[in-house]
Amino acid sequence: MLAPAHRYRSDDEDSGRWAGFPFRGGDIVISTRSKSGTTWMQMICALLVLGTPDLPAPLTDLSPWLDWLVEPRDEVYRRLAAQSHRRFIKTHTPLDGVPLDPRVHYVVVARHPLDMAVSLYHQAGNLDRMRLSELTGRPAPAGPPRARVPVGQWLSTWVDREADPRAELDALPGVLLHLSDAWARRHEPNVELVHYDDLRADLGGQMRRLADRWGLEVPSERWPDLVEAATFGRMRERADRLAPDTLGVLHDRRAFFRSGGSGQGRDLLDAAARARYRARTAALAPPDLLAWLHRSG
Repeated sequence: MLAPAHRYRSDDEDSGRWAGFPFRGGDIVISTRSKSGTTWMQMICALLVLGTPDLPAPLTDLSPWLDWLVEPRDEVYRRLAAQSHRRFIKTHTPLDGVPLDPRVHYVVVARHPLDMAVSLYHQAGNLDRMRLSELTGRPAPAGPPRARVPVGQWLSTWVDREADPRAELDALPGVLLHLSDAWARRHEPNVELVHYDDLRADLGGQMRRLADRWGLEVPSERWPDLVEAATFGRMRERADRLAPDTLGVLHDRRAFFRSGGSGQGRDLLDAAARARYRARTAALAPPDLLAWLHRSG
């Protein structure tokens, strides 16, 4: 097993919680940036592993977020140790912050950064900051929340903002650091990259590809129900069971599955801002990754 090269920490996450985690052969680690298809991939894994749309527990119980500080590490370890099925574990940590075990499968979902950022903007408005502070032991926010700027204005600022990519993983440099690291590992036999737009275009084909990669046998007669259960609309209908919110950090669980669209970010920027975005990404990531990531525009 290779030890992580970096430790990533924020107000509510710490990748150091992976240190000493007892992996099992066949475990699946889902490594994504925020609002890039994390819950979608967790659901796909649940359907492929368990073979039924009728999940035996809420998705966040079946697939814990190991780095999240709102739940004690030992409790997360205990819950995972009690699972007898193939385990699939959530993280927002790049792969260089997770122990790399040759017996374990790692899947990274990539989404167009502008679309990811728009979803992140809306997600921020759906978070209960008081509840998060209570769970993580941080001081509660003082005073009323600040008025939010319109999403287009915020997105333009997000494109231009300089940030330490290892400290602010949801800033543009952090997003591309995460994906560049995964891209460099894409030929490793236990690393799989999945494009968000491929899930939208051919969900059934992508699910079958992953099942083959992970050695999961699914009876042919079950495929239609499993693929239907993984559609965005069906997941939104089951938000109470599927949203990552067993501890009450969301104001509205259905709003977590807002739209899942592609292209919305590009449409919010004017020509000058789009040009700045192209220039910034060209300086932050290799051209072959960007060609794959930006395939739709």
